[in-house]
Amino acid sequence: MSRPIKTAVFPVAGLGTRFLPATKAMPKEMLTVVDKPLIQMVVDEAREAGVEHFVFVTGRNKGVIEDHFDKQYELESTLRTRGKNAQLTILEQDLPGAGQASFTRQQEPLGLGHAVWCARHLVGNAPFAVLLPDMIIKSEPGCLAQMVKVYEQRGGGNVIAVEEAPWEHVHRYGVVAHKDWSDNHFTIHAMVEKPKREDAPSNLIISGRYILQPEIFSEIEKVEPGSGGEIQITDAMISLSRYQRFHGLRFDGTTYDCGDKVGFLAANVAYGLEREDLGEAFKDALEQIIKRRGGTLSWAAK
Repeated sequence: MSRPIKTAVFPVAGLGTRFLPATKAMPKEMLTVVDKPLIQMVVDEAREAGVEHFVFVTGRNKGVIEDHFDKQYELESTLRTRGKNAQLTILEQDLPGAGQASFTRQQEPLGLGHAVWCARHLVGNAPFAVLLPDMIIKSEPGCLAQMVKVYEQRGGGNVIAVEEAPWEHVHRYGVVAHKDWSDNHFTIHAMVEKPKREDAPSNLIISGRYILQPEIFSEIEKVEPGSGGEIQITDAMISLSRYQRFHGLRFDGTTYDCGDKVGFLAANVAYGLEREDLGEAFKDALEQIIKRRGGTLSWAAK
């Protein structure tokens, strides 16, 4: 019987250099899609999947993330006094319960594998999830909830979310080899980090969501640093796969890489258009912007 996934790790120590100057004084994880910070979106995804302990691996100048997940007494008092109950309810819903949020430091930028390893004492000897805040996955139910279902159906092990990428782009990602499909999930029998197109076993790439067994920590300790001195989580997973099962889920949903400016803008458009309070006005504004540039949106041409 599989042990439940009650802990999630969020690596948030990155510098966010691709978004300078916006990230000079503000963590990239606090950039907003419409009006919700990226980190809040992935925490919400984890909570929906049954996670109760949220572990943030931070770095310098990330204190605002801890503040975001704390009570703001002055703000809440002001909202209450002014009768702004809807905004107050949102703040209360976003806040983890007492003792549910933990924070630890990654003192040096040594890669995703090292960031996960920094959370080892907070995770303990239990399976856990890892969610990359850069990768926003728009789906219903959430991607992690889909993964937990597969984890339970397959009796535990490790689960990785994957999606198809154009073959000409597989050299940018970790790629999995698959067998024994059942609906949209399968057994992973090999993983390759950034292969050449001709060497890639498939075009299914790892998408920033993981369910891992605690033995991953000892495997991370054995990984030799790669390019830039970074310790890659994929290398540790390859070692772990020699004696533990790995499953892949081709999830239902759309990924927005919010570590990339175009992906970030696309996420804002996608989420903005579906908002009941903003969607129609935002749609009209987009039509006017495109029209001024000499183009026409497909929905406006109909």
